[in-house]
Amino acid sequence: MKDRKYILSLIVLYLNYFLHGIGCAVLGQSVIKDSLAASWGTTAMAITAISAALGLGRLIALPIAGPFSDKFGRKASVVVGGLFYAAFLGGLAYSSGNPDGYRIAYICAILGGIANSFLDTGVYPALGEIVIKAPSVATMGIKFSMAISQMLLPFVIGATAVVVSGVSSYDRLFLLTGLAYLVLAIAIFFLPLPTDQKENIQKEGLLSSIRNTKFSAESIAMILIGFTCTGTFQLWLNCAQNFAKDVVLWAEPSIMQTFYSAGTLIAVVVTAMLTRKIKDERFIVLYPIICLLTLLLVLFFPSKVMMEVGAFAIGWAGAGGLLQIVTAVCNLVFPKIKGTVTALVMIASSLCNYTLLSAAAGMTSSGVMWMNVILTSAGIILGVFVNSKLRIAAD
Repeated sequence: MKDRKYILSLIVLYLNYFLHGIGCAVLGQSVIKDSLAASWGTTAMAITAISAALGLGRLIALPIAGPFSDKFGRKASVVVGGLFYAAFLGGLAYSSGNPDGYRIAYICAILGGIANSFLDTGVYPALGEIVIKAPSVATMGIKFSMAISQMLLPFVIGATAVVVSGVSSYDRLFLLTGLAYLVLAIAIFFLPLPTDQKENIQKEGLLSSIRNTKFSAESIAMILIGFTCTGTFQLWLNCAQNFAKDVVLWAEPSIMQTFYSAGTLIAVVVTAMLTRKIKDERFIVLYPIICLLTLLLVLFFPSKVMMEVGAFAIGWAGAGGLLQIVTAVCNLVFPKIKGTVTALVMIASSLCNYTLLSAAAGMTSSGVMWMNVILTSAGIILGVFVNSKLRIAAD
């Protein structure tokens, strides 16, 4: 660690992603989707389009958020992200039961995507600048924080649910999480971060940074993996419970979230240890292969047990830190524009989130699973290409 004075700052940065674990997974929970669908008079799969709006918000904000973080510092970016996240969650609570709730929630989800952009381009570089000897491990701690909150999410949902006119409402969960974001935004404002001293800050815009940077074929492939690996876990996270209901006829599949998060949690710890002995780029082939095999097993042998095993495996190999590894590698390749290159990876991730989840909203749950198979296969091809190029460069 660069300086022990940043310990409390690290805790607050990780707590932002502890809450983000709730924010990004809450709309994928079958009970919440059913509740909101009943409130708005639509179908559960249609709620997936709201999740897609998070990706749209990220696409809107990332070209601004990256250079903003590089120019004004990580602290400013994290504060802005926290404020927007509070607005997103408060808006979800307001939309519940509102006749125009679907439109309101869609707009608020865009705000949530904007929030995520500023958090990503603030927190990821900040962690690398604090834990300078192990930036990959530091950024994987983000997934660790998210996995803990997502593992607890089914129980938190049950504890905060309120029955109104015979229908469960989750407004209390939205409001409490939004309030917690406000508290963290205030806390980080008063805590130190390395870039508060404006060291080596790149002040040019995103387009200028791109024009002045030479991108190799493998670096472009890594950015594209931000698209494919995001799709693998996002499509599962938002649609697998619907698949369990439709195909397996599992009435209450919410426990899948706990298996998914347990897989992610264990993967983050194990992968963090393995990265000390195994090169980061090896994981961008191995983990997608595991995900592809898992998806095929779930499709050909659907059952409750297989859904639980699948949730654990996708949580491990799909959401267990692969996106964070890709981001950390890109930051090492481009150390002077870390905020901007983080933005590029997250733009690819957001584009996937918006396009594929929007498409998924109009598909059957089985169709979404097959789309995930195709996407994950493309990720394997990209991973093999990156490894071959980096191996040649090393030789």
